[in-house]
Amino acid sequence: MTHRFEHIQPAHCYTKDEVDKLIRAAVEEARAIDEASMRKHNRDATVISMILGFTALALFVDGLLRMIGIIPPFLHLDVNIIDGIIDKVTADCLSQMDIPKV
Repeated sequence: MTHRFEHIQPAHCYTKDEVDKLIRAAVEEARAIDEASMRKHNRDATVISMILGFTALALFVDGLLRMIGIIPPFLHLDVNIIDGIIDKVTADCLSQMDIPKV
């Protein structure tokens, strides 16, 4: 194998200290890039989680309020359960107390 140089001269080579400095600089740069990308990822993930959480909570509250009867039915889908519960509890209580229905 032929070399470009007949003799290796110190001006054409890196010393151990120079190589160590280059490696340290590259590692510091990689860490800085890694930290910046992790910060961006955490910020984006937090925003996405907040949006999904707020949406899930809003849909849960909407369904709960429709079941209770505070919000009117949507597209004629009545999911109000309060009237059914009142009728069943009234019938059960009246049958146990032997009081005629009013």
